[in-house]
Amino acid sequence: MTPYALSTALVLAFFTAQSQAAPCLKVTLTGTQGGPPVYQGQAGAGTLVQYGDDENNCSAVNLQFDTGRGTTQRLSEAKTPVGKLNAVFLTHMHSDHTEGLPDMMQLRWHFASTGPKVDLVCSSDASSPAGHTLSCTNFARHIGDALINSGEVAQRLAENKKRLPGGPADLLNVMVFDPTEEPSRVWQSGDVTVSAVGSRHIPGHASYRVDTPAGSVVIGGDAGNDKPKPPRDSSTSSHVEKLAMGADIIVHSTIHPVMGPDKQSGFPPPIYFRQSTATDLGAMATRTGSKHLMLTHLIPPMGAKRQGPYPIPGGGVTEADYKSAVTDGGFTGNVVVGTDLVSVRLPQP
Repeated sequence: MTPYALSTALVLAFFTAQSQAAPCLKVTLTGTQGGPPVYQGQAGAGTLVQYGDDENNCSAVNLQFDTGRGTTQRLSEAKTPVGKLNAVFLTHMHSDHTEGLPDMMQLRWHFASTGPKVDLVCSSDASSPAGHTLSCTNFARHIGDALINSGEVAQRLAENKKRLPGGPADLLNVMVFDPTEEPSRVWQSGDVTVSAVGSRHIPGHASYRVDTPAGSVVIGGDAGNDKPKPPRDSSTSSHVEKLAMGADIIVHSTIHPVMGPDKQSGFPPPIYFRQSTATDLGAMATRTGSKHLMLTHLIPPMGAKRQGPYPIPGGGVTEADYKSAVTDGGFTGNVVVGTDLVSVRLPQP
């Protein structure tokens, strides 16, 4: 082979390899704290879903689901700064799932006010039986109010006129939808599609599914059964189960049965019953044919002696306790008991 022919062959081989770079999906837990308490520095609830190929380390598309406290720091550790996020999805309007968003958006406002905007995908306003309204739209609209009223936004605008005058709210592109019992598409970019379904926890709660050529993942949030308490077949949501059929990975908030009303922890029964137990999640993952179950938003945290003010019977729950509860539900796939920054990649290396 002549030097020219060899050079041409090498170039063709390089571009062929580039065009055939294998697609990949990576799911990282950016926070695993269950509820508003704080335990040993765990970040609040959040899941980073990334899609790409081997050439870009699965990071062509970066989606953040929920933004509990500390999300910015965890994203930095995951080498995905907030400036690289394409969209943020909120499952519901509880502070342990949302309070990191003002921090994230203020950071983007400081250094990326020229855009692009971030899609914020969430439920439309939802009225509660008690008469109040849960509103992602209002949350987004007023996300920078404290900094505006403190004078910081004006002071920083005086230093840099390129920043947006409305503060971090100006960088959010709010995309609301009405959650229903049937999965529906709520976001798409190229080969990445995100669907949502309504699920019970509080009014406006939604669960999501991401489908890519490399695989699929369901983010259940704090979903629970439509029946608020027993008697019922399961603590899990039938709507989420429908959404998760055939999904490779399920990421779901989890409560261990040790917190149940019959275990003498004093944990409020209504709060216990609106979460999905590890055992029932194992059964659901078995029915959906999923290969990986990632437990997050752990109640109680591993090793903790209390969940907030409530003592944990037996003195604490271990990783093995969570896995045992899942296998009691019949699941034989891969169980990941969530710690901050743990990941599952598809295809697995």
